[in-house]
Amino acid sequence: MNGPTAVDPSATLPTPPSATLPGPPSAAPATAPPAGPGPGLAPVPLRAVRLPAGGSLRWHPRATLVGGLLVLALLGAVIGALTAGDYPLPVADVVDVLTGGGARADRYVVMEVRLPRLLTALLVGAALGLAGSLFQTLARNPLGSPDVIGFTVGSATGALAVILVVGGGAAAVAGGAVAGGLLTSVLVYLLARRGGTQGYRLVLVGIGVSSLLASLNAYLIARASFSDAQSAAVWLTGSLNARGWEHCGPMAVALALLLPAALLLGRPLRMLEMGDDVASSLGVRTEGVRIRLVLIGVGLTAAATAAAGPIPFVALIAPQAVRRLTRATGPNLLGSALTGALLLALSDLAAQRLLAPTQLPVGVLTGVVGGCFLIWLIVRRWRGERA
Repeated sequence: MNGPTAVDPSATLPTPPSATLPGPPSAAPATAPPAGPGPGLAPVPLRAVRLPAGGSLRWHPRATLVGGLLVLALLGAVIGALTAGDYPLPVADVVDVLTGGGARADRYVVMEVRLPRLLTALLVGAALGLAGSLFQTLARNPLGSPDVIGFTVGSATGALAVILVVGGGAAAVAGGAVAGGLLTSVLVYLLARRGGTQGYRLVLVGIGVSSLLASLNAYLIARASFSDAQSAAVWLTGSLNARGWEHCGPMAVALALLLPAALLLGRPLRMLEMGDDVASSLGVRTEGVRIRLVLIGVGLTAAATAAAGPIPFVALIAPQAVRRLTRATGPNLLGSALTGALLLALSDLAAQRLLAPTQLPVGVLTGVVGGCFLIWLIVRRWRGERA
């Protein structure tokens, strides 16, 4: 019989729990992390304020400050749009007109020419900024804006079909834009849906559908008469020229209905940004919430396209700009809407005054600004990756 075997005591010691127990599962999916405030920007923490009645209110100091500055900048843009022009008006005369007084000529210039155009710019910009924030958060991709993934082009296709083929007034064009945007969203969603719609797949499918619809738009213009083709080409650029109350009213109704709906879905949208698995574990019905958010975003995009044409880059720039200004995580819905309104109002003011008396389509200005911003964004990300 063999005796007991000598064993190294160190080999029998139990392994520390930290080395044997598995760590907590990762909260973020392996596909893409939730979007932060941007490369090289640390998020600013929330602060809590105790309420007298009990409980607490969380708020973001930097986002609150940025929101206040955006409101002040919007006020300055409003003053500039209502006072500057070939018929300049002092601020006092504008205030007099807005309160029910003023000379007849002043009332016509303010109430029939400048104010409806300004309100249309603010509402369209807010709708595009909000839609861009929704789609970029859903796709978890800064390129996931409606003008990149095809929804803006689809709305334009529906409107062009009414203008060049069916014929009709502003109401028919608006209906065509809404129908085109909805049909495009259904097509993109069905093509991208494979085991749950993922962000990168939504962007890639949307880019492909957008290219096809752009070719269809070019075909419709080529088959139209010269006058209709010229009008359609100007409309496709995106313009606020000659916009009146008939454009402002429907846009205001659409934003009044869709903005609260988007804000009510803000909490599940923030959870979807962390991935479907995390959102589902927290009780979010991911596909149902995603479909509702897509419908809201498409409605905003279609209404904006019907009112002013397919204005490029506003939906892409506004969410990215406000995210870098506030350094706040999450969709930043209100901030994106304010930034989009400010961007479009300032772009339209510049389009009116840069080459006065010639008025440029506002889409030309937003295209220039958006192209410069996109180049800056790519260069900044490239430098961050090399560092």
